[in-house]
Amino acid sequence: MATSSMQERIETVRAIPLFSTLPNAALERLIECANEVEVPAGHVLVESHMEGSGLFVIEEGTCVVEAPKRKAELGPGEFFGELALLTPEALRTARVRAATPVRVLAISRFDFRSMLQSEPTLAIAMLEALAERLVKATS
Repeated sequence: MATSSMQERIETVRAIPLFSTLPNAALERLIECANEVEVPAGHVLVESHMEGSGLFVIEEGTCVVEAPKRKAELGPGEFFGELALLTPEALRTARVRAATPVRVLAISRFDFRSMLQSEPTLAIAMLEALAERLVKATS
């Protein structure tokens, strides 16, 4: 991670809607287990039909989700890769590539599941975001 203080990192991560309700201790744990990754425009972060190994949260930049019947653009504060982590042995459902240079937090399957179990508010925030996506996709 960058040389910023833990408190600065906590405030940066707290600004991401998915993590906004987590207590400081949970955010510290998240920061310690997450990897911050920077990728150039055009880089593929997730390939369809591959096993899901982690969740990605966009900190900066824009990604394009390319599913068989639709495309979607995701920006700062949004996440992807969660569906393949919520069921055992599930595969990625779409290809995701960086439309611009992107900085993401990458959280492993193990750490993601651990966070969901210990932080029910994270699970609730994720369910709300997924429900919102489902409504948009079916309207």
